[in-house]
Amino acid sequence: MKTSTWLWGLKTLINMAVLCLSVSCSVEEAVEILGGRSQTPVFLGYKASGGQTLQFRFSQAVEVLAFTTEPALPVESIEGGEVVRVNLSARVPGGEPYAADILVKDEGGNTLNVLVPFRSRNERLPKLLINELRTEYSRPKAEFVELKALEAGNLGALRLFISGNTKAPLVFEFPPAEVAAGDYIVVHLRTLEEDAVNEHTGDPALSGGTDAAKTAWDFWVPGTEKLLHKTDTVYLMDQDDRIVDAVMMSENPDPWWTKDHFVQAADLLYQAGAWNSADGEIPSPIDAVITASIKTAMTRSISRDETVEDRNTAADWYISATSAATPGAKNNPNRYVE
Repeated sequence: MKTSTWLWGLKTLINMAVLCLSVSCSVEEAVEILGGRSQTPVFLGYKASGGQTLQFRFSQAVEVLAFTTEPALPVESIEGGEVVRVNLSARVPGGEPYAADILVKDEGGNTLNVLVPFRSRNERLPKLLINELRTEYSRPKAEFVELKALEAGNLGALRLFISGNTKAPLVFEFPPAEVAAGDYIVVHLRTLEEDAVNEHTGDPALSGGTDAAKTAWDFWVPGTEKLLHKTDTVYLMDQDDRIVDAVMMSENPDPWWTKDHFVQAADLLYQAGAWNSADGEIPSPIDAVITASIKTAMTRSISRDETVEDRNTAADWYISATSAATPGAKNNPNRYVE
């Protein structure tokens, strides 16, 4: 009986193969004609949902066979489907890092096991502006990007991108850290000293390291590679991939970008309303902050005019005078003059 069933199945498959050859259908279509599926589900991504729900997206409806997280989360129930919803019995702190181990099965019996790093939903991200940048380096003084908080909130899961770092434009993801309105936050773009530590525990005087400010929040990008240049694009992004703030810089006022990643960055920021030309168009290098006057000076910076409202154009910015860089403090209003 088993042999005859197997032979019947083989004969059916051969007949279907012949049929497919005559009508040019795919192997996958043949399997679906037979009532099965050949492709396993594909994991598409995690969405940081509000409230007490986690969402994991798949290419097709799935049933969850097993779900665990590290650290452990208080799971109340799990709903299958193309979007797997994991409902928690309690809220968890915003912006915390987790890893989920998920085993799923589709209706055809295909299984998929994925390990997903993710951050809990941060619903208290404050309004922030990029406020000052230094592009030049001389050990132990590293390049930096300074932010200013316009309101109180939690920095957890905020991401800093530098598009000129093409291999890995995401250069820093913030741990949960509480800031107040008016606070300055400095991301030092190299870690060169042992006492340079991230100040996410509530003590702004915790970190040592050159340029660490005792009254500001200091964070340090691991490694010693150069990440920021005089021609570059810097932007902040939240968990929903929305641009929080941005700045475009160019060493020369050229009529067009010479590298594709800057063309793409200009379009991204323009579409998000985060940077544009003076006449409201897609920005070219002419519409960026012109940084040629920095040259190799360690003590000049690209500074925001803190006395004017943000217009998302180069008019908000200036090159500070020699010895006027102020990481972690209010920007020096003195401007560089040739």
